[in-house]
Amino acid sequence: MIGYVTLGVRDLARAATFYDAIAAELGTPRMFTMEKFIAWGAPGGAAGVAVCYPHDGNPMSVGNGVMVALEAKDKAQVDRIYHLAMSLGGTDEGPPGPRGETFYAGYFRDPDGNKLNAYVMG
Repeated sequence: MIGYVTLGVRDLARAATFYDAIAAELGTPRMFTMEKFIAWGAPGGAAGVAVCYPHDGNPMSVGNGVMVALEAKDKAQVDRIYHLAMSLGGTDEGPPGPRGETFYAGYFRDPDGNKLNAYVMG
C-alpha cells in the first residue's frame, strides 16, 4: 500500500550520510537524487524512504506521533541499525529489545528529530 515515506530535513548532506548508512545495512540502494530530494528503495520492492527540504520553503518540523518503521531481517540487524544510527548522530528513543512476545525493535531519531525504528517480527 505505501510506496514511500518522505521526511523533511534541515541539512540534506547530513541526512544523506545518515540514511545512506542505514540503507546500506538494509541492502537498499538510492533510488534517485535531486537537488533538494533523495530517495532510497527499489522499484517493486518494499516501501522506500525519502528526505527533502520542504517544498513550501518553510523550516522542516517533526510530526508528533509520526514514525517510520524499517523492517530488519533479524534481531542482530535491528541491533546493528540502532547502533549505527547512534553513531551517526541519532538519538535514543528506546534501545533494541523485545516489545511483547513477537516483536523486537530499537527506536531512534535521525539528526533532524524524525522518529524511526528498526524491527523484526517473531
